[in-house]
Amino acid sequence: MPPEPRIGIDYVPDGFVPITAMPWPLWLQVAAFALAFAFMQTAWSFAQGTVIERVAVDHATVIPAAWLLNLITPAVRAAAVGTSIRAAGGGINVLNGCEGFEILFLLAAGLLVAPMTWRRRLPGLFVGTLFVWLLNQARIVVLFYAYRTNKDMFALLHGTVAPLVMIVFVTIAFVLYLSPVEQSTRTPS
Repeated sequence: MPPEPRIGIDYVPDGFVPITAMPWPLWLQVAAFALAFAFMQTAWSFAQGTVIERVAVDHATVIPAAWLLNLITPAVRAAAVGTSIRAAGGGINVLNGCEGFEILFLLAAGLLVAPMTWRRRLPGLFVGTLFVWLLNQARIVVLFYAYRTNKDMFALLHGTVAPLVMIVFVTIAFVLYLSPVEQSTRTPS
């Protein structure tokens, strides 16, 4: 039987939740978040022009996006050529910055400083990476079709809408992941 909650210590609006990791002071969380994000961004900038960038952009981003485009619209006959998705009627270039790593770095930095155990943090990093990759693949597909149909729409989607949508979706996923799992107190009938 769990211990009784202590007023003002263990009580949260949803009920008694045992604290598994004490949170750092807010200023320290913000500083650690900023440092972790800056470190990952800086490390990624050093990867420009290396085999690491080629694997991330060409192989992990462009090739799957071209495959997905051909799955959705076989008549497009999209081809992954280096950092480009080429097709009759127009294609797009996927450059450093278009692979979604900035959003992934924001998520990773948030998970690194969140008050949780590593047993909970590591699955979050793994699933979060997959989620960001899937969102980015959807973004690239939308941008490909937008470029082919309306270049003004492409510019708006590429520069403003798509990054904001990714940030909102990843933030929602992050908040949901941080939310305590509600434990049912009802007994089965």
